[in-house]
Amino acid sequence: METLRFFALKESLNRKPKLVLETQKRSELYGKHVFGKDAMRQVLSQDAFEAVEDAINTGAKIDRLMADSIAAGMKQWALELGATHYTHWFQPLTGATAEKHDAFFERTSDGRAIEKFEGAKLVQQEPDASSFPHGGIRNTFEARGYTAWDPTSPAFILDTTLCIPTVFVSYTGEALDNKTPLLRALNAIDQNATEVAKYFNKSVTKVTATLGWEQEYFLIDSALAASRPDIMQTGRAMLGHAPAKGQQLDDHYFGSIPERALNFMKELEQECMLLGIPVKTRHNEVAPNQFELAPVFEEANLAVDHNSLIMDLMDRVAGRHNLKVLFHEKPFAGINGSGKHNNWSLATDTGVNLLSPGTTPMKNLQFLTFFINTIKAVQENEELLRASVASASNDHRLGANEAPPAIMSVFIGKQLTAVLDELEKVTDGKLSPQEKTDLKLNVVGKIPEILLDNTDRNRTSPFAFTGNKFEFRAVGSTTNCARPMVVLNTIVAKQLKDFKTEVDKLIDKESMKKDDAIFNVLREYIKSSKKIRFEGDGYSADWEKEAKKRKLSNNRTTPEALNVQIGKRVIKLFEEMEVMNAIELKARYDIELEEYIKRIQIESRVLGAIAGNHIIPTAIRYQNLLIKNVKGLKSIYDSNYKDFAEEQIELVEKISGYISTINREINYMIEARKEANALETKDRADLYRTKVLPFFDSIRYASDKLELVVEDKLWPLAKNRELLNLN
Repeated sequence: METLRFFALKESLNRKPKLVLETQKRSELYGKHVFGKDAMRQVLSQDAFEAVEDAINTGAKIDRLMADSIAAGMKQWALELGATHYTHWFQPLTGATAEKHDAFFERTSDGRAIEKFEGAKLVQQEPDASSFPHGGIRNTFEARGYTAWDPTSPAFILDTTLCIPTVFVSYTGEALDNKTPLLRALNAIDQNATEVAKYFNKSVTKVTATLGWEQEYFLIDSALAASRPDIMQTGRAMLGHAPAKGQQLDDHYFGSIPERALNFMKELEQECMLLGIPVKTRHNEVAPNQFELAPVFEEANLAVDHNSLIMDLMDRVAGRHNLKVLFHEKPFAGINGSGKHNNWSLATDTGVNLLSPGTTPMKNLQFLTFFINTIKAVQENEELLRASVASASNDHRLGANEAPPAIMSVFIGKQLTAVLDELEKVTDGKLSPQEKTDLKLNVVGKIPEILLDNTDRNRTSPFAFTGNKFEFRAVGSTTNCARPMVVLNTIVAKQLKDFKTEVDKLIDKESMKKDDAIFNVLREYIKSSKKIRFEGDGYSADWEKEAKKRKLSNNRTTPEALNVQIGKRVIKLFEEMEVMNAIELKARYDIELEEYIKRIQIESRVLGAIAGNHIIPTAIRYQNLLIKNVKGLKSIYDSNYKDFAEEQIELVEKISGYISTINREINYMIEARKEANALETKDRADLYRTKVLPFFDSIRYASDKLELVVEDKLWPLAKNRELLNLN
């Protein structure tokens, strides 16, 4: 009798890769299914077009009559592209996206049918707020919540549905989504960065935070995935011995892309082009079956939307190629997991990257101002930054010698370190003309020369400067980019606000010239933020000891990391910057802690079920075959049978030991789970972390040992060596 695993293997081997013909240039496809400027100009009046532009650029409100006109044009455009439905597309606190489709179809009073879409339905809708995670913001019987159109992110057509990006808020006004706080944080960084940028160029009127994410993922055959209940229910292989050949030879990294994966990528990229997602890079990653895609930089709000959209799109396209995408940060033990590096920078409406060194001393002073303030912001809020990437799945990856450690630090490279060290040595007080000249010519003026050298990366650094941007490398592959982007933009906005206050004070009260005041404040920031800078090996035990001396946090797990979110200082920070209030912060803390508990709880149940219902019965079946063999040998050799059955008997005993271990550990794990479930949320999370989670390793160890001894034909689960092979 063949196991489901062997049926899956046969099905996988019989499949032929789906070929994708690229018939059009990417540039010809780009944005065809996006209601962007070109589409709006075709179907909107000039007044309606300008109303949308004003809403995007200045946040101006669109009145109801104008909304009707915009909705009519949007409907016309969507119908011409084959749309039959529309939806408010939003990002609730599940980490995924949500949508409810309504048809354009309406019946008239005389019984006929028309396609109808009004401004009221464009601007606002009312999904059930109590059915999404809300952290106590809404009572179960208080279900009202609102989705409201976000014109800064253009509508798009997915399949036959017009998708309208929206925010999601409660009846009482609190944010129930990831987008609302992000928009507030982006507004905060715009206001405060613009004020500082005016020190250097008074014509700057807007600063935009930009984001370029790098999405890592695994591809496995969908038939094999379907034979693994753990992968289907948790997104990772909770059992399975490491294959003999994993990533040891580094031959997969940047290697030739397997045909099945390449065909998937081609179709995905075509879909992305239609949806205006500017994907540019694709390549094999370090682990077998692991890949990466990355777009060009975009405004952060749009980039976050595009990342959420592309993760959904990847699932859809993969299904058409008989593949399954795994976004989990650690889907397979023994090989590298997946991250989502967030490359962040600031750009002005005058076309300047504020984190890019320039060609003149003044431009480099501008660069140093935003560069040093960002480092200072991270130093002051390193625990909060760690919390922004905390999750049960990312806990497997951080600090696992394949990703940055849980200790937050900033890498800037040797040359920039030398620049800051020299700035730090400048005499206190007002700069003399000679000091200012020396500083500009001998220190600041050198910066353009170091661009090439400084782009080398420290892969062990969670937050690294890479030439003209900071790369937040600790973000997990499943994380909604909005979470870390809300925190990063908020803390930098706050830091820039404080910086301007200090500089203006020196100018007003000390009668310092602007440059002198800026240099003096920056020098103090260099000194006070020095402890967050680290250029060495973040994986080393020495760094852990050194970080402890520097009083940097080392919150290894999600329950430890999340505590900072409800501290008085953090609440004050978010309220001052008008990004989130205490209610919203507490709600997110509760939701994220509850999600951690549920993830571990689900994995615990799945692991217990597979080990108890698949592994143990299979091991007993094979053990019975061995016992039958021993009995046969005894019938032949009588009292001397042990001379011929020694290995079989030893194997029977070994299997019994592993079976006993699995059964015992499952029972202990169930009891620990019961104990945890009786506690309040925070204590429950701690108990799941300390008493339930450790059983995963002991159960896996015994199961993986059985995989090595049980006859291959009997083993019920697709093995890792099979899952990690797309050829």
